[in-house]
Amino acid sequence: MSDVIGFQAVRSVLRENSERARRLYVQRGRRDGRMSELIGLARAAGLRHQTMDAQWFRRRVGEAVHQGVLLECHEAALADFETMLAQWDSFGPQPLLLLLDGITDPRNYGACLRSASGAGVDVVIVPKHKTAPLSAVALKTAQGGSEDLLIVEVTNLARAMNALRDLQVWIVGTDGDAPTEFRQMQAEGPLAIVMGGEEKGLRRLTREQCDQLVHIPMQGSVSSLNVSVATAVVLYEAQRQRLES
Repeated sequence: MSDVIGFQAVRSVLRENSERARRLYVQRGRRDGRMSELIGLARAAGLRHQTMDAQWFRRRVGEAVHQGVLLECHEAALADFETMLAQWDSFGPQPLLLLLDGITDPRNYGACLRSASGAGVDVVIVPKHKTAPLSAVALKTAQGGSEDLLIVEVTNLARAMNALRDLQVWIVGTDGDAPTEFRQMQAEGPLAIVMGGEEKGLRRLTREQCDQLVHIPMQGSVSSLNVSVATAVVLYEAQRQRLES
């Protein structure tokens, strides 16, 4: 089982994937319009809700900001590469993919998913190991952005990238030492953007599988952006180019 916390994340599950939900828990004394909406959505989905005290929430989710609402869900099942291939034609002539190479902080993971959803990404691919779990914290940070994404888990990211190349996908990796600025990336056609982990960036094998490496120039004293911020910057630049082409 997994927990989804926070108004926006819970609302998105109840609206988009209510079959995942098992039970809604609301905090005693936190009844307002937003809470009433969630209870109504739960009832429409045939779910019961229970009122619990603040101590119960603290025991359940620790110090995570839950906003007085928790949705107990069946574990989110990540897709495999074969499932993605079976759906490939449904993504249209210019599918956009986001590959996350070792994002280990759940808040960064969730923020990357939120940016991916906002930028119209079709598929997010993550390695099975050295990736943050799709936890309550990640889902709350995603603010519902994970619900309309196909999230694919692979054992070997470099091998998956090689398979994407067979599908004529152009793969752009981000690297602080790359000679090309991100605004000069090639963004037309089937495209995969690859973002590295928080500390070490892209791994060597991942970097070697990229068709193009780009960097985000920094103007001030900060040497780099947080990975979730960098993800948003590169994805929206890619979409800008694709919409203007």
